Amino acid sequence: MLSLLRNTVLASCLLWAATATASPFYAPPPPQEDTPIFSGDAELGFTHLSGNTNSQTLIGKTRLTWLTGDFTHSLRGEVRNVSKDGKTSAEQYLFAGRERYDFNGPHYLFGFARWEKDRFAGYDQQLSVVGGYGRQLLDGRHYLSLEAGPGYRHDRLRDDENERLAVAYTALDYRFGISNYADIAQEVSVEYTHENTTSRSLTALTARLNSRLSLRLSHEIKHNSQPPKDASERTDSTTSASLLYRW
Repeated sequence: MLSLLRNTVLASCLLWAATATASPFYAPPPPQEDTPIFSGDAELGFTHLSGNTNSQTLIGKTRLTWLTGDFTHSLRGEVRNVSKDGKTSAEQYLFAGRERYDFNGPHYLFGFARWEKDRFAGYDQQLSVVGGYGRQLLDGRHYLSLEAGPGYRHDRLRDDENERLAVAYTALDYRFGISNYADIAQEVSVEYTHENTTSRSLTALTARLNSRLSLRLSHEIKHNSQPPKDASERTDSTTSASLLYRW
């Protein structure tokens, strides 16, 4: 009976997995003594509705992390596509790389580059490069890290001139280990330019099913204070459930 219930929950979560966007902070914690040299995870969801409503959603996410001395290297990619009645209503792509260098103690340096393409956000594509200083304030059952630094962003617009902007970046990452099998995370980041301010918030609850599989419930908010003219909204909100595989 328990096995049947678990399978039903997994199937329901795969059908429910509708949308997901980039993690706003995505700062991997410092490696521990038992941290593997190479690790990663993958997330895939698909929904299809037919009848009175014809729609389908495809989401794919992957992340790779490897260690070299005091450096932590990370790569990630994401894709999302939503269509209804044969018309695409969401289409997003993301690729990012991140470097972290740990000093002795709670201090570290970081740098990341992120490429985004969102068909319905008013931008043809965006390229961001940020670097700076981070400090880990808590480590254990409660984990808290803060970081900040300058950066550069290149916005390619469809109906206007491209923009090259200086960026002031700051972020917070908090995690609480509820038990050995579940944790909750809150991530917040702000990217300020003279044209607009982009703020992102991600709240996620992750529950382990076994050593490889986890269930994740998340809610994400992305707000652009002054988006391009052809963007319909300033704030995007996403609630999703997904099945996560780690190796």
